[in-house]
Amino acid sequence: MTALIDYRRDGRVALIGLSRPPVNALGQALRQALAEAFEQALADPQVQALVIHGQGRAFSAGADINEFGTPAAFETPGLASLLERLAQSPKPVIAAISGVALGGGLETALACGYRLCTQGATLGLPETRIGLLPGAGGTQRLPRLIGAQAALDMIISGEPVTATKALELGLVDRLVDNADTLLEAAVDFASALLETPAPAQRPWPHANPAQGLPADFFSAYATRHARRWHGQLAPQLALEAVRAACEGSLAEGLAKEQVLFAQLESSPQSAALRYQFFAQREALKVPGIDKHTARRTVAGVAVIGAGTMGGGIAMNFANAGIPVTLLELKGEALDRGLAHVRQQYDSAVKRGKLSPRQLDERMALITGTLEYADIAQADLVIEAVFESLAIKQNVFRTLDEVCKPGAILATNTSTLDVDLIAAVTRRPQDVIGLHFFSPANIMRLLEVVRGRETSAQVLATTLDLARRIDKIAVVSGVCFGFIGNRMLEPYAREAHRLVLEGATPAQVDGVLTDLGLAMGVLSMYDLAGIDVGYRVRESRRDAIAHDPSYCKLADELYAQGHHGQKTGRGFYRYNGRERIEDYEVVACAEVLANELGIARRTVSNEEIHDRCLFMLINEGVQLLDEGIAQRGGDIDLVWINGYGFPAWLGGPLYYAEQLGLQRVLAGIEHYREQLGDYGQMWFQPAPLLQRLVAGQHTHIQRL
Repeated sequence: MTALIDYRRDGRVALIGLSRPPVNALGQALRQALAEAFEQALADPQVQALVIHGQGRAFSAGADINEFGTPAAFETPGLASLLERLAQSPKPVIAAISGVALGGGLETALACGYRLCTQGATLGLPETRIGLLPGAGGTQRLPRLIGAQAALDMIISGEPVTATKALELGLVDRLVDNADTLLEAAVDFASALLETPAPAQRPWPHANPAQGLPADFFSAYATRHARRWHGQLAPQLALEAVRAACEGSLAEGLAKEQVLFAQLESSPQSAALRYQFFAQREALKVPGIDKHTARRTVAGVAVIGAGTMGGGIAMNFANAGIPVTLLELKGEALDRGLAHVRQQYDSAVKRGKLSPRQLDERMALITGTLEYADIAQADLVIEAVFESLAIKQNVFRTLDEVCKPGAILATNTSTLDVDLIAAVTRRPQDVIGLHFFSPANIMRLLEVVRGRETSAQVLATTLDLARRIDKIAVVSGVCFGFIGNRMLEPYAREAHRLVLEGATPAQVDGVLTDLGLAMGVLSMYDLAGIDVGYRVRESRRDAIAHDPSYCKLADELYAQGHHGQKTGRGFYRYNGRERIEDYEVVACAEVLANELGIARRTVSNEEIHDRCLFMLINEGVQLLDEGIAQRGGDIDLVWINGYGFPAWLGGPLYYAEQLGLQRVLAGIEHYREQLGDYGQMWFQPAPLLQRLVAGQHTHIQRL
């Protein structure tokens, strides 16, 4: 037997162990080995039942994503045909699940007649997250096992379920305390089946998966999720696959699933989402950092500032079981901050995301204080105070005096110079930027800003810590705005300017949301606060003073006290969360344009797309050229996870490659000439973009 399978017998039961570390991905070699082990067990007259299990920390995390789009994905045995053979076994097959059973791993378990799993196991079908659908029977067997509604929710969301939830759904037959006793329990379970005797495959609990559902269930489901699915192919085809499970035989449904899977696998959307999957892995590969780099222990954290951001940051650590001290200067502010944290946890309990016990456990890990002395022994201190260089420098002077040697001192600044903050301490090697995105307890992106003197040890420690608190960490160098906000600046600048030239805020935002962005840029400014953007501009007036039109409309809104959603007016009017077009804003833009000598005209949607997106892309390419970002994938991760760029387009730089770098450069050069002095001022192509096009490169270099 191949080394990829651990095959042995325990009496009448064949134990088939998947042994392809670290997660038993079902690549062609493992599929072949599993097929051979299965046939060996069937041919052995002494074997009356089979148990399939995973060695190591996983049953199986699914298909080998590296094979998608390559000939290996189609080499025999294919996973779908292998599992069909497994499902027809004349001998009972039991899946013994520990760790994770995801994607093809769970589909393997579904093809078995029976399923056991450990209390700590996680089961799911996450294929839609990479632009696919379960393609080895998952869309057909799961509805027949747990019903169409529950199956559809699992498949469309891609969210895994806990072992307890799996038992409740009927996805597994029995829970086992831990992995140490799993095989023994599986053998006992198999022996009991043989004594009964039980069928190799039981009748499906939901032989008619749609039974009891309204006649318009599938159309209503699509309508209900239309906004969330906008532009995405995978959830729509997954819905079609589950519908097939409800309208035909298993064989017909499996055939339909294969057609739909092939359609998705060859789609640009799936290619973009798979690119994102690998970009997330690559982001953790940082020059000068490897497994041998020393790490510091982080057993206790302190957060300076108990506002919305500080409280959200504290929740990340409490959620991961790490004690955190929340420091404020005034008791009222501290009480308000702690109350807000508890309110967030209360809301999670009401939504069924947390148990009351978990709420109490997490709140117990968060301690409030008004004294710097109480954070002296913290291993990591994160400053989350007002976005002012002078204020942050004063905080770091105090931290330098108070904190123990070796403590990591982090600033949550979103735009300021981390090196200038580090310079006021006697330990700049211990200072790093940790830019959390709001709301910090929900948004997964974490920009890790490596200062000029930040040590490799500190960087390695914070990257490891990011994984502990379930963040997607991307390393940036020091510059204004780092990766995300620096790219936001020209993107937003063009959106503001286009309104002066004749577009409406709704038209600008509509072009962006039609592309798939979660929110238009002007709506985003209303959400974040017009006053916040104004303060950022105030801090850098010298850099923008040469353009009198620069975000002039936003400055006027600020002067009028229209700060966005929090005041009920900004680029739009607001009735609660409802956004309403405000024609006074359009009138104000006309007045300002006249004062500035800007000719108003009809602006096409194509121009809005090209000016906003091409300048966003151009700035990203410039960041690569300067070495602020290491690779294009890092930039794309930031914009997908921090700014709502559609993942199925791969990110701004991946999107640029699909458009064609020549087209992007030509567009920038076109507007440089067409827009006169304004174009000459701002539409300067990044030198790297020019070099790539001149060299006829179709891909942006991953520097």
